[in-house]
Amino acid sequence: MSDLDQLLDHLRAAPAVLVTVVRAEGSVPRERGAWMAVQGGRLFGTVGGGRLEHEAIAVANGGQLMLPHEQRFALGPSLGQCCGGVAWLRFEAIDVSQSEALRARLAEPATPVALFGGGHVGRALVRLAAELPWRVHWIDSRDEVFPESVPANVRCEHSDPVQAAVATLAPGSLVAVMSFSHVEDLDIVAACLARQRAQGDLPYIGLIGSATKWATFRKRLTARGFTEAELAQVVCPIGVPGIGGKQPAVVALAVAAQLLQRDADKMA
Repeated sequence: MSDLDQLLDHLRAAPAVLVTVVRAEGSVPRERGAWMAVQGGRLFGTVGGGRLEHEAIAVANGGQLMLPHEQRFALGPSLGQCCGGVAWLRFEAIDVSQSEALRARLAEPATPVALFGGGHVGRALVRLAAELPWRVHWIDSRDEVFPESVPANVRCEHSDPVQAAVATLAPGSLVAVMSFSHVEDLDIVAACLARQRAQGDLPYIGLIGSATKWATFRKRLTARGFTEAELAQVVCPIGVPGIGGKQPAVVALAVAAQLLQRDADKMA
């Protein structure tokens, strides 16, 4: 369960104090909008850890303030931190009656990620996705390939032919192609490029494989009528460079890092 889901579940038993970063200047541990909830000895979320969070917990549990309350924290010698920035935290009481409003307010924006392939790397990437601000559309052509349980932010789809699912992807999807078959991979990439030509709404198309695989794919995609400019939209090999190892978890980590980079570039 996510921090938010856990918080809403525990609010059924008791109220809590919500701590939110409402303003930040200079170097601070978390950005504006970051939050944590304090329910006695239970914590959900984080405003950055360290001494700042320790002090915020003490304020939340103090019970001597009129809530809501805002307080300025300078991250310097007086707080035992050397960040040098300043954070303003808002403290407010919350209870179960606010659950719907809290979900709408605190849920992180979810980036659509389309994952083609339910193999070892795909499964490892889905495990990482459980902790990331993604909304994953996981697609494979094979029957019974998906695990019985997947994270709440993952939706599984059986599609045969697999490339037919490209037309149904959410606009703005980051696409990772890693099916069990080079033939399928080629058809998926071709469908993504065709959608890009028509709609231009897939900001990232990543293909698992080697430089040799991509050289072969380039020739075949060129034969299908795609231009050099269109082919330049495909990232292959997929994943941030410099991370060695071919274990599924290592490859998935490199892919996740690259997807997060591309999402940051898109939002900049």
